[in-house]
Amino acid sequence: MEVSPALISSVTDEVIDEVKTWQNRQLDAVYPIIYLDAIQFKVRDGGHVRNKAIYLAIAITVTGMKEVLGLWIAQTEGAKFRLQVVTEKNPGVKDIFIACVDGLKGFPEAIESVFPQTEVQLCIVHLVRHSLNYVGWKQRKEVAADLKTIYTAATEAEAEQRLIEFSLKWDAKFPTIAKSWRTNWARVIPFFAHPPEIRKVIYTTNAIESLNMSLRKVTKARGSFPNDEAVFKLLYLALRNIPKKWTLSVHDWKAALNRFAIVYENRLRVE
Repeated sequence: MEVSPALISSVTDEVIDEVKTWQNRQLDAVYPIIYLDAIQFKVRDGGHVRNKAIYLAIAITVTGMKEVLGLWIAQTEGAKFRLQVVTEKNPGVKDIFIACVDGLKGFPEAIESVFPQTEVQLCIVHLVRHSLNYVGWKQRKEVAADLKTIYTAATEAEAEQRLIEFSLKWDAKFPTIAKSWRTNWARVIPFFAHPPEIRKVIYTTNAIESLNMSLRKVTKARGSFPNDEAVFKLLYLALRNIPKKWTLSVHDWKAALNRFAIVYENRLRVE
């Protein structure tokens, strides 16, 4: 049977109230880790199709389960919007231990203004992926192995030494990589202050990686969206189904939780 775009729009409009309820639901008081990431979609706006950033917040709960906290479409790239993303979910959320961001400009400051005790960590996975964008396939495996010596170093001093060694080896071919790590070093080094059990769960961003992949799979047939509401409805419907597969806690979560209980002794609440 043939279905008109108007009918599809009318049917999917039924989820709008559900979306509002979901966005305003009560969240946990404490989240050990949250990840903030952005994914780009083409959306028609004012007669022109342009790339719009869709921001996602995913958390690891105290029980080690993954949870999508929210979904936002960037209307502007200013500080006001970044603060809105952080504060919109503030009611109910009292504390976040570690926030991992994908080099999203302005978000570390927005997070720290609302949650001053939160440690903002640049996402290592995204930094590595960004670095490998400059490398051809033939040398990608070797460069990735050398980058791994940096972020798996036992201490900050050792990591800095490994970065120097990487720079000496690769700057002639890929000068941008070491420079990028140095530029972001202040947001990289908090990682080394944590024991291996916590480092492992910070580094493991499979939640946000697999989520982005699933969202792209749902939207890949669409060249562009007619408006913000259309992309938001489709992403929400996808998000409603994807987390149903998240039935297991993060790998080795119990070991990480024990460490969190020591490091954040006065802040961790386990119901």
